[in-house]
Amino acid sequence: MTAWLDPLRAALDEAPVTFFFRDDDAGWQDERLRRLLAVFDRRCVPVDLAVIPCALGTKLARELRARGPTVGLHQHGFAHANHEVEGRKCEFGPSRGEEEQRRDVEGGRALLEERLGPALDPIFTPPWNRCTPTTGRVIAAAGFRVLSRESRAPRLGIDGLDELPVHVDWLAHRAGVRLTREELGERLAAHARRGGPIGVMLHHAVMDDADLRGVDELLRVVASRAQVARMAELVPVAA
Repeated sequence: MTAWLDPLRAALDEAPVTFFFRDDDAGWQDERLRRLLAVFDRRCVPVDLAVIPCALGTKLARELRARGPTVGLHQHGFAHANHEVEGRKCEFGPSRGEEEQRRDVEGGRALLEERLGPALDPIFTPPWNRCTPTTGRVIAAAGFRVLSRESRAPRLGIDGLDELPVHVDWLAHRAGVRLTREELGERLAAHARRGGPIGVMLHHAVMDDADLRGVDELLRVVASRAQVARMAELVPVAA
């Protein structure tokens, strides 16, 4: 039943690495988020949530504040709204100037600080994993210490801003077709052989029961053969 994870088992038996799990879009589909968190609770594995400031309700905020240190919380843009007329979707893209971006970054942080308090980590994940160098300068000036996007994105190289990319998208597609479990297992194994930390990106809002079962299978393997850390543990966010 879990043969799709055999390549990852073999890779981790050769050289254990560190993983982290980043689930995006907290604030959307709260009940699906609760179900995903229950999977992580069952396996005693930490997870980081990228929280949309404008979408976070008071009930979920209260629940997240009470979760404790196994759930990391950080900012996911402002409203998860696309501002680009052409090209790929982006909330912090080339059509937006520094002042516009600063307004949303700081406004979003204020909302999350009000609702989540000291539980908030100084990490910023832009919606759709896309932003500009202007975004990097704005978030660094605002006190963020870490930017998290996809590993394919070129590093911005901004002083005082570390970057912690995700490498494997649970919902990844190739040529418009979603990867099979076997293909996903091979991709996880390939990154494990390159060394860590390895970031796995989840999107609870569009994950079904089969996805939750698959994540549970993955967590069982990773928890028994590798280290799993929160994002804040992998970079010097307190600097």
